[in-house]
Amino acid sequence: MDLLHTQLAAIERRLAFVAVDSIDWKTYVQAFSWAVCLFESYLILRQYPLYSKPTPPAALAEHFTGEVYIKSQAYGKDKAKFSLLAGLYKQAVDSLMLHCGIYAWAWEIAGILTGRFGYGPEYEITQSNVFAIVLFFVSSLPTLPLSVYQTFVLEEKHGFNKTTPALFVADMLKGWLVGLALAPPFLSAFLWIFKWAGARFVPWLMAFMIAFQMTMVIIYPTLIQPLFNKLSPLSAGELRTRIEALAARLKFPLKHLYEIDGSKRSSHSNAYFYGLPWSKHIVVFDTLIQQSTPGEVEAVLAHELGHWYYYHPTKMMFVSQLHLFSILALFPAFLHAPPVLRAFDFPAHVAVHPPTIVAFLLFQMIISPLESVASIALNAVSRRFEYQADRFACELHGMLKAEEMADMGDRLGRALITLHVKNLSTVWVDWLYSAYHHSHPTLTERLRALEGFKGAAASASKKEL
Repeated sequence: MDLLHTQLAAIERRLAFVAVDSIDWKTYVQAFSWAVCLFESYLILRQYPLYSKPTPPAALAEHFTGEVYIKSQAYGKDKAKFSLLAGLYKQAVDSLMLHCGIYAWAWEIAGILTGRFGYGPEYEITQSNVFAIVLFFVSSLPTLPLSVYQTFVLEEKHGFNKTTPALFVADMLKGWLVGLALAPPFLSAFLWIFKWAGARFVPWLMAFMIAFQMTMVIIYPTLIQPLFNKLSPLSAGELRTRIEALAARLKFPLKHLYEIDGSKRSSHSNAYFYGLPWSKHIVVFDTLIQQSTPGEVEAVLAHELGHWYYYHPTKMMFVSQLHLFSILALFPAFLHAPPVLRAFDFPAHVAVHPPTIVAFLLFQMIISPLESVASIALNAVSRRFEYQADRFACELHGMLKAEEMADMGDRLGRALITLHVKNLSTVWVDWLYSAYHHSHPTLTERLRALEGFKGAAASASKKEL
């Protein structure tokens, strides 16, 4: 542990200029945030012409009727227009907030509000919680019209929206209430660790984040998700029998098998699992059950169980912890840096003793360009895992010596095609746009890989014979 702290101290010394040099950090953040925004806009413009292609890729031609393909292209085109304008609008709002010194204003307002209840500047954690709430509403309200448009215009136009205005408002209010219930305890503990651990906060903070993630694995499905969706035990029948048999053969610790009423809000479909290592739960969207055969849903879940088999969630957690460590390793240099706060319009009496939450928020804004690059690497890791899970589904029949699973790869391919057709997903994707935005390979890439996996699995089975 001492070696870790020695290395962290060395990094802080290399960045010591942050605490003394007067740097125009605000202009830096403005310039780079606009650069990222314009790059993302450029990616959309690269992708946009593909929505005018008259026919689908050859590998998908037989699966798309002319009418469905036209609808898919129109949906993609409308989403691209919305993404372009929404991205520029959000960036303009963020830029205006920076220019007008909204962050310094929010801290001042938080101080005034807490002061009315007898809490002075020495109650930093209390003021920090109020600051976070004020900043949340100030930053989220301007973008609320975008959510309304996306739900009731864009999704409605293409037949996916099932959300009523009353449900939209109820979801929003419940989301705010859940945030108000969870964020203050989390933020208070987060900030307390800084005060308690001092310069050695990094390992303790990482341990706290892991503990919080594990806690949310339990709390979210049992307390939060039921506020928005109804989870019912999957009814007895062929699908339940298939899933339970597959889980038993793989020794997957299945505790509950649920059907979720995703159709309450949207026609889009999905399936996933969650839980602790010794107790897992599988959730299948009712829309997926309606759109696919039991065999195809089983293949989708075989893919999902591939993630479990190869420890992908654990590996992704490890990668995210490395990512978090790299961020926290740089933060000590910004934790006590009055010039940084002064650059963002905070008054001298606040900047001289930087509040931890303010320092961390500004630090995140400063390193945001690096985060954009990191997201590309994380997407690459995620896509690799998706290929592995697809291969797992194809190899199940050899692994379990189950001839009835010999066509699992074919079923998975059909399920993926059905999901794309029913969801009007984009079938033409620019490679750079995909690398930046997509955590999954494109449909044509996955189908091509599935053919290879199926061939390899068949060859392996013949060798065993």
